Amino acid sequence: MTATPAPDYLARLNAEQRAAVETLDGPLLVLAGAGTGKTRVLTTRFAHLLMTGRAQPHQVLAVTFTNKAAREMRERVGAILGRPVEGLWLGTFHALAARMLRRHAELAGLRPDFTILDPDDQARLLKQVMEAEGVDLKRWPVNGLMGIIQRWKDRGLPPGRIPAAESSDYANHRAEALYAAYQARLAALNAADFGDLLLHMTEILRGDAEVLARYHRLFRYILVDEYQDTNLVQYLWLRLLAQGHRNICCVGDDDQSIYSWRGAEIENILRFEKDFPGARIVRLESNYRSTRPILAAASGLIARNEGRLGKTLRPGRGDAEGEKIRVVSLWDSEEEARMVGARIEAARREGQDLGEIAILVRAGFQTRSFEERLIALGIPYRVFGGAKFYERLEIRDAVAYFRAMMNPADDLAFERIVNVPKRGLGETALAALHRAAREQGVPLRLAAQGLLQSEALRPKPRAALRELLEGLERWRAGLDGEGHVVVAQQVLEESGYTEMWKQDRSPEAAGRLDNLKELLRAMAEFGSMAAFLEHIALVMENDEAAEGARVSLMTLHAAKGLEFDMVFLPGWEEGLFPSQRSLDEGGAKALEEERRLAYVGITRARRRCIISHAANRRIYGNWTSTIPSRFLDELPPEEVVREGEAPAPHLPHSVFGGGPLIASRRPRVIEAGPWEVAERPARAAPFAVGQRVFHQKFGYGRITAIEEDRLDIAFEKGDPKRVLDRFVEPA
Repeated sequence: MTATPAPDYLARLNAEQRAAVETLDGPLLVLAGAGTGKTRVLTTRFAHLLMTGRAQPHQVLAVTFTNKAAREMRERVGAILGRPVEGLWLGTFHALAARMLRRHAELAGLRPDFTILDPDDQARLLKQVMEAEGVDLKRWPVNGLMGIIQRWKDRGLPPGRIPAAESSDYANHRAEALYAAYQARLAALNAADFGDLLLHMTEILRGDAEVLARYHRLFRYILVDEYQDTNLVQYLWLRLLAQGHRNICCVGDDDQSIYSWRGAEIENILRFEKDFPGARIVRLESNYRSTRPILAAASGLIARNEGRLGKTLRPGRGDAEGEKIRVVSLWDSEEEARMVGARIEAARREGQDLGEIAILVRAGFQTRSFEERLIALGIPYRVFGGAKFYERLEIRDAVAYFRAMMNPADDLAFERIVNVPKRGLGETALAALHRAAREQGVPLRLAAQGLLQSEALRPKPRAALRELLEGLERWRAGLDGEGHVVVAQQVLEESGYTEMWKQDRSPEAAGRLDNLKELLRAMAEFGSMAAFLEHIALVMENDEAAEGARVSLMTLHAAKGLEFDMVFLPGWEEGLFPSQRSLDEGGAKALEEERRLAYVGITRARRRCIISHAANRRIYGNWTSTIPSRFLDELPPEEVVREGEAPAPHLPHSVFGGGPLIASRRPRVIEAGPWEVAERPARAAPFAVGQRVFHQKFGYGRITAIEEDRLDIAFEKGDPKRVLDRFVEPA
């Protein structure tokens, strides 16, 4: 007898992919490394369930993280089957939970026609609740409470079930009461926000055995994409639904879990075997994207992480040999931007498609120097997953302040900043301002001067308007004596603009402050405010009309799932990457996530990967001597070629494994503004165990141990932490 040949859709798979597709019974975890055909496995498995008659289309629950991924899966399954597939339970977590909740809305105190609020509606409703409870919105911004409530919902915690470890001191420990009042208000309006969709449905499945049994009978198989990115409530929802047939297949990569800042729990994938005893794990390790040196370097780096299930990528193509990763040492960040620009120009001359080149940065503010270098070279580019530097909200606001200060007739700039941050100049005041300007035929700012002498405005908005106008005059006068960078700092500080973002608790707020500081750094390169504003006007007009391929600039987080022939990874220095902010907040766990982020960056490259670091980096106007990232020492030396004119001796007792410390020029320093904390150079004088010290973020504490430039400190408020000595000063 001869074996029946495999169907075409199975014959196209390699052995490990086919094992993942054909293992249909029981729990299965598919550890899919970067570039190993994860999407093909997931869609082929879905089609295989239908082709073999194991399930009808409506008996498979398939969960994705994006609508795009859901559409792609639907199309691919239809292509394998040769016909469109209807009646699927296929979509994002929120879409599927909303579909379920419509059926059982009354169990959550809602009607089936409930409204789903978007973030703007959610903020307005929260504001109403907070005002009704007498909360000072200036001291306790709405976004702060939104972030806290979203965190609780992501962790599956309804009002009344917030444990002590999850409590918040927001609004003098009133966050839980405000959460309960907000949920009651939502119910009264027959509404739910996005976090409620999964929270309500999880509570229903937990509390109603009949509803849970109904879904156990309905879903014979469950497929989950990007399982490493699930948060706690998504995990609970999936686990409840999988208790029936236990035929759950989760596809993910523990080495690419990089979203803890938005609630993702890497522990969900790490404990899969414990949650589902008898589970099988299939590892997809044949990479069809990158060359062997790139894969070897990435595997050697990520092997340093302890919190992983383990796999090693290997080339899946026969032509996988290629050039080694290049690590370029440079004197400063300006030279780094020039190096990247020059290599992109050279690659273009060699015929490289610009659309296959990417610059991947750890922090959004880093894009500015590369944007300006590409502009100078006439190389078209795009900022992927976000706005170009000078088009970002906070940069446009800051520039509008500068324009309004310089030009009293600039109505567009004045209108943008007149009530940002909120000054009580609402629609009524603005309407009066516009009316006066039209009647008098003068710019808004001159009309505002006239309104101050009338009774057209109530006392509070009139006082706020007077303060703004006086500030614009004072700042303009200061340009003659203090210089445009110092005045710009004063504008952002005294206007309350930076304080607005410091009080904002949203995940984007810290990045916006970083961008404002980078804006000040950029201004130091120009001789005057007028020259800087002219430069921005020219930058904004740069390549909007350009057609064709463009270089991609993006953060490492935004790059996940993408791939390019040529990838630049700049700024691999301690404090920048790994991020000191992340390490301060998350310790060893955060370091492992930073290393996963480095792994993601390297594995975006198909053929060429260039990593760079600078001996001096001007951060927010301050020249700072830098130490190369510990990740550079963790790259397998046999897969790396080191280049650059700034070679350095190894640190004698490096805590990073003996990595190079680049000799640097004496750093030039521009005084930091009152709203930022400048990085300090490493100290010459050593600290002592038992010494009392002060940290700008964590306050006072005593040193308990010293290891090179790392201090273990028992802080008087909060948990003990390990910090770099340059962020600490004697008390």
